[in-house]
Amino acid sequence: MRAAVIVFPGSNCDRDLAVAFEQAGFQVDMVWHKDAALPEGIDIVGVPGGFSYGDYLRCGAIAAQSPICKAVVEHANRGGYAVGVCNGFQILTETGVLPGALLRNAGLKYICKTVGLKVETSDSAFTQGYNAGDVIGIPIAHHDGNYFADDTTLAALRDQDRIAFTYTENPNGSVGDIAGILSENRRVLGMMPHPERAADDGHGGTDGTALFRALSGVLAPA
Repeated sequence: MRAAVIVFPGSNCDRDLAVAFEQAGFQVDMVWHKDAALPEGIDIVGVPGGFSYGDYLRCGAIAAQSPICKAVVEHANRGGYAVGVCNGFQILTETGVLPGALLRNAGLKYICKTVGLKVETSDSAFTQGYNAGDVIGIPIAHHDGNYFADDTTLAALRDQDRIAFTYTENPNGSVGDIAGILSENRRVLGMMPHPERAADDGHGGTDGTALFRALSGVLAPA
């Protein structure tokens, strides 16, 4: 199994994401934002958290125009798997791979703490290691994590069971308490909380481990 982790100027969770993939059995390729293509044979793309391009202009907006993001969009359009965490979620909405937008937190402050997440669906490669209704503890670290989508998009997300996670106590004003969503084909996940920061006992919790193990179960060669 092979994962590609994209690296932008300002990424600060790329190594964390790579380690989480490696612990789940993936070979990881670190891919620079100026590369025009993903390596051959990639099973899943990870778009990490951080502050790509210093969050100038709008979070994720500059990164979304990078050469590698064109390849990420093509990968997703072909039905490839991808996960975007925090800034990675912002980038995936800016590219149009996922719907909606991430706005400034309702309290206008940066938030860094572990929060409760409710697993809304176990029907995806990312969440099948949990049971719907499970509550897990995952860290957040963001200033612009307030998820917004119009009523039509929200209805589609709910009707198609594409809300992956919700906050048990909404920290940022996200509509519908949404913390993570799935693409229409359920092969792309975007989430603001950091599962890669909850994948090692040394980090204080391992509730994110099941996400990466679930992916390895789906993507492992038959």
